[in-house]
Amino acid sequence: MPDTLENQQAYPQPPQQRPGLRVPLMRIAVVFSLACGAVLDVGTCRYAGKGQSELGLLRQMWSVFQPRSIMLADRLICAWTELVMLKQRNVDCVCRFTSHRKTDFRRGQRLGNDDHIVTWNKPMKPRTIDRKTYDTLPDSLTIRECRIQLSQPGFRVRVLVIATTLLDHIAYPPSELAELYRARWNAELALKSLKQTMQMDVLRCKTPELVRKELWTHILAYNLIRTILAQAAQKHQLEPRSLSFKGAIQTLEAFQPVIALQGEQNTAHRLSLYHELLDAIAVHCVADRPDRYEPRLKKRHAKNFAYLRKPRADQT
Repeated sequence: MPDTLENQQAYPQPPQQRPGLRVPLMRIAVVFSLACGAVLDVGTCRYAGKGQSELGLLRQMWSVFQPRSIMLADRLICAWTELVMLKQRNVDCVCRFTSHRKTDFRRGQRLGNDDHIVTWNKPMKPRTIDRKTYDTLPDSLTIRECRIQLSQPGFRVRVLVIATTLLDHIAYPPSELAELYRARWNAELALKSLKQTMQMDVLRCKTPELVRKELWTHILAYNLIRTILAQAAQKHQLEPRSLSFKGAIQTLEAFQPVIALQGEQNTAHRLSLYHELLDAIAVHCVADRPDRYEPRLKKRHAKNFAYLRKPRADQT
């Protein structure tokens, strides 16, 4: 966001950066719907400082998870406290095994090859919760751990360990858990659509209040586009994620002047145009290319401009 005094006070830049050389930063955490990619809730905080983390933002969004739902997340959420507190709300989790915890498949209740149930004991109180809340938590948590070997060319990960509270290995075999975790990448694509396609990566307002309004305006527009995509997919019996988000925006921009010319009294014609809009959006299908080799390399070279080493006002 713009480097103003008000923005710096509300969302200061990281402390290791010198004043005048970087910009204020806001940390956001988003809960996406896996079915259609809509934003269910958003949490915001400062980028750095005590209590300013994605886990802290997750606790602010407990209410968005309905009982018997499943939260799909990366290894950052694979923490004992968060998994327990979600389980108390009858919410199951599927996440990648955290890097700081060791696993031994020779122990626990064996369910199959590289598949077992173990008990995670209650750790020491983290700094992110208070003592009263910590004392109400149980002494242990039953977790299922699955190890899957990956041989897909182009994948950086060769061994994937999944931690989940879905303990039924018949209803949830390891292969389906692996496919479910692979679908987590859709959250990254949805975040890319929100931040880059809709140009939300750089906010332009100069006060924190207006910055927050600008953020929620982007969220509102994003969900409205996702709603239209879901309606187009339902009409043509397609998956909402199989339709192009960028293509939907371009189609909306093309139809907007035509729909705006219709008077409010001409409801039937406006409805007919809206159905034509859904038909045009359904044409923009994203190519289904599973197991495609996509190395993380850039084709275009970056611009050879230097970074600011001192504030712009001090430049000679």
